[in-house]
Amino acid sequence: MNEINNYVETHKQRFLDELFELIRIPSISSQPEHKPDMYRAAELWKDILLKAGADKAEVYETEGNPVTYGEKIIDPNAPTVLVYAHMDVMPVDPIELWNTNPFEPVVKDGRIWARGADDDKGQGFMHAKAFEYLVHSGKLECNVKFLIEGEEEVGSPNLPAFCKKYKEMLQSDVILVSDTSMIASDTPSITTGLRGLAYWQVEVTGPNADLHSGLFGGAVANPINVLSKMIAQTMDENGKILIPGFYDDIIEVSQEERKLMAKAPFSLDKFKSEIGIAEEFGEAGYSTNERTGIRPTFDVCGIWGGYTGEGAKTVLPSKAYAKISTRLVPGQDHDKVGKMFVEYFNSIAPETVKVKVEYLHGGPSYVCPIDFAGYKAAEKAYTEVYGKQPIPVRSGGSIPIIATFEEILGTKSVLMGFGLSTDAIHSPNENYPLEQFYNGIKTIPLFYKYFVEEVKK
Repeated sequence: MNEINNYVETHKQRFLDELFELIRIPSISSQPEHKPDMYRAAELWKDILLKAGADKAEVYETEGNPVTYGEKIIDPNAPTVLVYAHMDVMPVDPIELWNTNPFEPVVKDGRIWARGADDDKGQGFMHAKAFEYLVHSGKLECNVKFLIEGEEEVGSPNLPAFCKKYKEMLQSDVILVSDTSMIASDTPSITTGLRGLAYWQVEVTGPNADLHSGLFGGAVANPINVLSKMIAQTMDENGKILIPGFYDDIIEVSQEERKLMAKAPFSLDKFKSEIGIAEEFGEAGYSTNERTGIRPTFDVCGIWGGYTGEGAKTVLPSKAYAKISTRLVPGQDHDKVGKMFVEYFNSIAPETVKVKVEYLHGGPSYVCPIDFAGYKAAEKAYTEVYGKQPIPVRSGGSIPIIATFEEILGTKSVLMGFGLSTDAIHSPNENYPLEQFYNGIKTIPLFYKYFVEEVKK
């Protein structure tokens, strides 16, 4: 560790200067006027990788924003690590809530303040500097490839096609990603699972026009009432989802992993207090953390119909609508579940209304086994730097491209994040602790060392 510590200490100001050059590019993928900035970021990433020691680096076109690819192949027979990161960032609105210029990074209170400081320019840049150290010190024992995309914040719509086209070029033994968080700066964790998603819109139609509730109420079914009853028939009082076959394909989490996950510090009282609820609710037999990480959910994300303006209007509405989503866990196929819900909701619809269910979109879940060589390497690397064994955690959120990597490239990903919950990613005043930035650069080379050792076992 002394050698990498000395290297980081010697070059830390240069690291920041180079990172800040990247951050200053307003590479907002969701706003067309920033298309030229996406190319500026892609070209800068090419330069960063070449200066760090890549044998080659190129900017590739896609149907959307560009992709930067780089590689260093030391031996075709050696293990290969593919590093994934993204160069695009979220919009900065509302700009008036920022305390600093979002694209002029500032170091204050031990943190970098800027859009992209954490997500994902800061975390992605750590990998370039860790790679630079390994090349400079002659300690690189495996092949390294870099895939830096420009559309992660808009759902990576063109990356699957890129992966299919360049599948051979992208082949590796593990995909290494730093785009997630740790539990705390003194409690390392590895995200081992991401939930998938299925999302629908429902339309329930009763009469062919809004009716006077006094003249027709009691004789005509109210679509809002019917929709509410149908939604209530989809989950019971114990949080169990009642769609037939919904749980059939779930890959259950082992008791060993549940015990490890339970080591994560968590205060139920603090959880309830922070979001202003008296009691939590969820599937019986699981803890709050398990309910948000390893179990599926069913949620109405929006519901509307009838009169919603000021004052009273006695109307029996013609239509009622809802937007509904499920978070899915490993084993559940989002398209299969999408069809299940459509069939179930139609089956419970009464003859008094017409029901239309539209499956809008979905994405697969992902899981990284804790006995995978990549996980074990990350575990050892974190332990050496932080002095604690990292805790495996399952994220309630979704990063569809991670599952897509496995589907197209056949490769597992290790989510080795260094962000913290206080970093305000996607929000005004995004920031990233310098300590986490430098610790990431120190931890990543150890991942390579231990991954090679695990593969050779």
